[in-house]
Amino acid sequence: MSRLRYLMVSVDTEGDDQWDDQKKIGTNNARFIMRFQKLCEKYRLKPVYLTDYEMANDPVFVSEASQWKSQGNCEIGMHLHAWYTPPEANLSRINQERDFLVEYPEDVMARKIDTMTELLTAKFGERPVTHRSGRWVTDERYMRLIAEHGYKIDCSVTPHVNWCNVHGSTGMPGCDYSGCSEKPYFMDNGILEIPVTIRKMHIIEWSRIHSFRSAVRELHHFVDGTEQWLRLFDTDSSDGIRALVRKLKVSDQDYLFMIHSSELMPGGSPAFRTEKDVDKLYEMIEFVFHELYSCGWIGITMRDYLDQYNRDI
Repeated sequence: MSRLRYLMVSVDTEGDDQWDDQKKIGTNNARFIMRFQKLCEKYRLKPVYLTDYEMANDPVFVSEASQWKSQGNCEIGMHLHAWYTPPEANLSRINQERDFLVEYPEDVMARKIDTMTELLTAKFGERPVTHRSGRWVTDERYMRLIAEHGYKIDCSVTPHVNWCNVHGSTGMPGCDYSGCSEKPYFMDNGILEIPVTIRKMHIIEWSRIHSFRSAVRELHHFVDGTEQWLRLFDTDSSDGIRALVRKLKVSDQDYLFMIHSSELMPGGSPAFRTEKDVDKLYEMIEFVFHELYSCGWIGITMRDYLDQYNRDI
């Protein structure tokens, strides 16, 4: 008998349009998450809401997510945005980029992790065990600290992706995950790493070709390969995600989908500005969910996946 195959859904549950560092932080997107939760439940999926400081203080999100959690339909994890999570601390900033947690001294890192852990525990009645870093950046100290705070799962790794050209506020470069495994694995500190599902694809997205320059770009992607996430970045083309799903369906691996909560609200992100954009986004999400669900993938939280993973090894 073949093993069960699991589909996990992660939601970076954070303030509105965090891509714009000039905007005042708001949490209006909390009013738009219900639609996504219902879609997940339609396909028996159990999203993990990786929640940051401002959303953990939003009464609408806390009320609704607490109900979904009590029904066994979701999990609450931690998503730490260092630039907004107390306590404040000075950095030698050289640009307007958002802070990486690892740019702070270790004692400040620990206090910010403690702030988030205690807040989520108080708001949702259970200590979180699943974590994703802000801006995809981790290091050995970070992983050790979250382990010391009781976290058992991390999902910050993005296989095939090198973030070294992305910088924090002090100029520190991001992480290079280009050589990391596509499959879940235990790290030396005992934390289970569940990488975001990303595959190297050699495809041409014909609908993205509008000029000679874009044709050259797509040809380059075809020859050298490009990183295709199990995530929707825009509605310009569905070719890439459709090709990825076709590839995933012939494998027996477990997968991790990701999205930001603010992308579910018109105007909550740069890519999905209108209701039409968000409706198109939902069409593409449902395509992913339907295709994998119909082929036998089963929804599971990351907390429960850890137990299943331990039984399987």
